[in-house]
Amino acid sequence: MREQGWKRIDARVLFIALWAGVSLLKVAMAARLPLFVDEAFYWQESRHLSWAYSDLPGLTAWLIRLGDFMFGEGRLALRAPFLIIAAALPWLVVRITAREFDPRHAWVAGIAAVLLPLAGSLGLLALPDVPMALATLLCIDAGARLLRNVSDGASLLLGAGLAIGALSHYRFIAVIGVGFLVLLSMPAGRRALADPRVWIAIAFGAAAWTPLMAWNMENAEAGLRFQLVDRHPWAFHADGLLFLAIQGLLVTPPLFVALMSAACRRGWSTDSQRYFAWLGGLVVLGFFALGFFADTRRVSFHWPLPGYLALLPLLPAVFSTWAPWLRRVAWGVAGCGLVAVLGYFAAVSTPSLREQSAALKWYPSNFAGWDTLAAEVRDRRAKMPEGAQVVAGNFKIGAELGFALGEPDIPALEHPLNRAHGRAPQLRLWGLQREHRFERPTLLVAGATDVEYKHLLQRYHALCAQLGPLPKPHALNIDHGAQRYMLFEFDGKPAKAGAPCITPAMAWIDAPVSGARVGQMFEVSGWAFKDGVGLSAVEVLLDGKPVAKAEYGLANPGAAAYWKISTDPQHPKVGFRARVDAGKLAPGRHWLGLRLHGRDGSVEDWSEQPISLR
Repeated sequence: MREQGWKRIDARVLFIALWAGVSLLKVAMAARLPLFVDEAFYWQESRHLSWAYSDLPGLTAWLIRLGDFMFGEGRLALRAPFLIIAAALPWLVVRITAREFDPRHAWVAGIAAVLLPLAGSLGLLALPDVPMALATLLCIDAGARLLRNVSDGASLLLGAGLAIGALSHYRFIAVIGVGFLVLLSMPAGRRALADPRVWIAIAFGAAAWTPLMAWNMENAEAGLRFQLVDRHPWAFHADGLLFLAIQGLLVTPPLFVALMSAACRRGWSTDSQRYFAWLGGLVVLGFFALGFFADTRRVSFHWPLPGYLALLPLLPAVFSTWAPWLRRVAWGVAGCGLVAVLGYFAAVSTPSLREQSAALKWYPSNFAGWDTLAAEVRDRRAKMPEGAQVVAGNFKIGAELGFALGEPDIPALEHPLNRAHGRAPQLRLWGLQREHRFERPTLLVAGATDVEYKHLLQRYHALCAQLGPLPKPHALNIDHGAQRYMLFEFDGKPAKAGAPCITPAMAWIDAPVSGARVGQMFEVSGWAFKDGVGLSAVEVLLDGKPVAKAEYGLANPGAAAYWKISTDPQHPKVGFRARVDAGKLAPGRHWLGLRLHGRDGSVEDWSEQPISLR
């Protein structure tokens, strides 16, 4: 008995220490972590308070506004309510598990809730998944209590969970649907559903969907169509198989195996334990099946989290059947997984590390460069006539600049990204979508890396069609051009009739390729053009400094054949070649770039790529 007491104390102490340490670490990181683009748009929504929006119900925006009201403005204040909710979640897991098993199991389940990467990192970002996780645990707790006996407290808890979930996200419908089916499948669940108090709670939860449904009715079901139709191909694709690999990594392989074992195990002795297993297993299985037909272009790896939360109370019982060494491996791997996730956010918070990742596929573009861009916008707008407005090229830029500048009403141009993320209807409702030429001095901030490169020239031509001839751009390269913006200063005067569309320059370095190892003397070749006027010269840069003037005007018919809409008058003579002497530079990694001189007097620095000098 004394040994068991010591084990119970050790588990409790370890849980409290881990919970406190991770919570404090997340607070420190949340103060430094740049705003994710979705957070920035939710902040913009919080400055236009409403019951519902085109992408979400209202709770996320309300929590952000509450954080600003309680703690002042800034990234940490914005995220504070989400950090507080996330800190409460492991304690809810402990409470649920203690009632269904014993205190020893409860503390172990709490440790798992802290270490599970998808759950342990909650709160770092002000996202709807945080209140939705709270709603999930409240409903799980209520369901387990209702299976024992129906009470006023359990019914109130169910109503609260259903309401919070309805105000959090459309995805909570999965928890409601699966939970209802599981209760119906169990005799105790059917008895609970026959009680009027439970139906009052369900009616209360259903009423919380009213603002979202009303918004959709008033706006041609734009939100529902985006969430259920527009963003999904609804055609079979094999990418769903990646679910197992991605979830295995994000949950960590041992925990994933243990949680799935809990879902499949047939030996659960109580109705509530079977309820956890079926609810959690079916939610995860449902999202796995959905992965073969649903959207794969946007992040969806966090969708099964409610299922894992339902399975956490069962995890200690599964671990009790494992060998001690296997349990130690599972906890160690889970800890490493959480460290890896938090480490990623720490790296994102560090400008030097973001810069080093500029050429990698995992470059965190949705976190990067906003402070630099805001500083450039402040400087350029200060030099423009008084009353000059800022217009963003898409909702991402508008929301991030709005937060950085403290201006929630920055208009945005119509852009494919606005529609792809379901934000176009909301911008129109706010009167913040610009679709015509500017009638007063305007600084347009357009993203050159917000569309695939193969579509970039088409995007520039679309800007000309919408706004008229473009002024000379100022190219802002952040992290060697991994984030690239074009700043156009419009004077607000009518354009000359028949003026050509002069776009920013386009270029490509054929050799050396990105990451290549080269000698101290090496050749650079590729192509470059500028629609409407052409280029007069191309310079080669190393680490931002000119090292060679390229021979420009070489025949390159392939560029014109690929960019069929290009209007550069010099086609097909748009190739370049230069011989670079880098003998004065130290061996190692350097950044190779171009400086493009337009015939209209414009000068644009092209994105850089890494090379390694031998």
